Amino acid sequence: MTLDSNKYPLLSLVDEPTQLRDLAQEKLPAFSNELREYLLNSVSQSSGHLASGLGTVELTVALHYVYNTPDDRLVWDVGHQAYPHKILTGRRDQMHTIRQKDGLHPFPFREESHYDTFSVGHSSTSISAALGMAIAAEKEGKDRRTVAVIGDGAITAGMAFEAMNHLGDVNANMLIILNDNEMSISENVGALNNHFARILSGSFYTNIREGSKKILSGLPPVKELASRMEEHLKGMVIPGTFFEELGLNYIGPIDGHDVNMLVDTLRNMRNLKGPQLLHIKTQKGKGYKPAEADPIGYHGVPKFDPAISSLPKSKPCAATFSHVFGDWLCDMAKHDSKLMAITPAMREGSGMVRFSKEYPDQYFDVAIAEQHAVTLAAGLACEGLKPVVAIYSSFLQRAYDQLIHDVALQKLPVLFAIDRAGIVGADGETHQGAYDLSFMRCIPNMIIMAPSDTNECRQMLYTGYQCNQPVAVRYPRGSAGDSDVIETMTALDIGRAKLVKQGQKIAILSFGSLLKNTHFAAEKLDATLVDMRFIKPLDTDIIKTLVADHDVIVTIEDNAIAGGAGSAVNEYLATTKTNVNILNLGIPDEFIKHGSQQEMHDEMGLGSQGILASIKQFIA
Repeated sequence: MTLDSNKYPLLSLVDEPTQLRDLAQEKLPAFSNELREYLLNSVSQSSGHLASGLGTVELTVALHYVYNTPDDRLVWDVGHQAYPHKILTGRRDQMHTIRQKDGLHPFPFREESHYDTFSVGHSSTSISAALGMAIAAEKEGKDRRTVAVIGDGAITAGMAFEAMNHLGDVNANMLIILNDNEMSISENVGALNNHFARILSGSFYTNIREGSKKILSGLPPVKELASRMEEHLKGMVIPGTFFEELGLNYIGPIDGHDVNMLVDTLRNMRNLKGPQLLHIKTQKGKGYKPAEADPIGYHGVPKFDPAISSLPKSKPCAATFSHVFGDWLCDMAKHDSKLMAITPAMREGSGMVRFSKEYPDQYFDVAIAEQHAVTLAAGLACEGLKPVVAIYSSFLQRAYDQLIHDVALQKLPVLFAIDRAGIVGADGETHQGAYDLSFMRCIPNMIIMAPSDTNECRQMLYTGYQCNQPVAVRYPRGSAGDSDVIETMTALDIGRAKLVKQGQKIAILSFGSLLKNTHFAAEKLDATLVDMRFIKPLDTDIIKTLVADHDVIVTIEDNAIAGGAGSAVNEYLATTKTNVNILNLGIPDEFIKHGSQQEMHDEMGLGSQGILASIKQFIA
């Protein structure tokens, strides 16, 4: 994709950050405007994350202008905000392929570019990773600098605070940039704040501060008084006392869209020793009015026309699992005031918007804090309430100890509604929900269900809610099956599978949402097809019957083969000393790259034709 130099006269000169650093500083505002326009036009044609990147244009320009990247280490948190970074680091002409199969990775990815110092997809990892890099530079005697860019949402996670606590203790030379674009954790940006940011990041203030400490080091009472005066004076104009208590030198807040202000401040801060935190205020969707007005709606976008001030309406389709969960949640809350719904910052994605508005007293968004979400649910359950934790499969990985130690060990009645299970698609390796069956199946006291369609999902949620122990219902992104969602809720028999089709010789055990794909193979092969529904407890009675009447057993799941539902069947057959031909189909022992769900299923042989081909090859 060739860049039009007439439309982008400055951007066309920059393929790498070294060329950016050749520009005169007074040209950076115009350069930033071109970069923002290119980002908007690029994402509108390819789809992808938009609002976050629009808000970090000036910051990205300033960082690459001041720091000697990639020798200086730049670590992005989450990665939604890193599209401008990709454009400036040699991938501009490939931006139209982002999030598409065999195209650019949706997030910073070490294998893609040496400018991507840390592969990332989940939040709140940047400070820990950057601290490791800063310590390594010190150990190696290198003078390189390290910068972590973290959003105000991501800094709410416990991991970020753990890292800052350690950073202050080891006193490493490192800068944290707090990109504050949503939460009001400080006063509004203004000229006074900008003025003091310049003063506090400059050598004059720093020399006075450090010199005073040295001079007063032998006089404890005087030193303590001076320290209190300094804290008091800074506290009058800068709300950074909290960060100062952690041992970080706090500067800001400053206007994150004033590129020259950013350059001046970063240039001063690059030479400061010890832990630094620069607080900047930005606006998601900056420069594009519709995204400014609706940053959540424009967080991730389909292809659209920037000239039209609204995103294209999605075509009518079957109800998604997320919507079914949200409706079920509201329906249950009508009848049970003890229901408490918890989400770690995934209200929209998990389908909880309606519930949060209709039942605000029963709704808890704990921010990006998965561990806290699970243990909070455990505490609620201890007191007789009925917690439901809505969480993505790959996010539950971050709360594994809490799942075991705080919920399952105490056999507490917590219902986990696990969204984005199996192949997620365009977000790639970091977001694939490939492991939940494997890591949950080994935990005692757990009941684990996987619906084949959205109606079965509703009934399973109802079933799990009635159980007096930990229950997980895991379901994929999007929709599955053609069945209508039945409003009446009926509890399923725990551990009982459902015979879908009676056949001969081959028995296919389908776990979860691949049932529709599997049905195609069952018809072609005249095979018996069973919707297993429960991974734990397993319906061993039906397995015993199928083994007696069939020559081949096939298990299919949208989870890692290793340790998954198929492994559960293998283990049962091994313990009963049953000799049978068995084929396990699922996600292979590798990280699955980005692409559409259909493309990835087809690549792994989990599409309709792939399942048929794998079984034919096995029985040949």
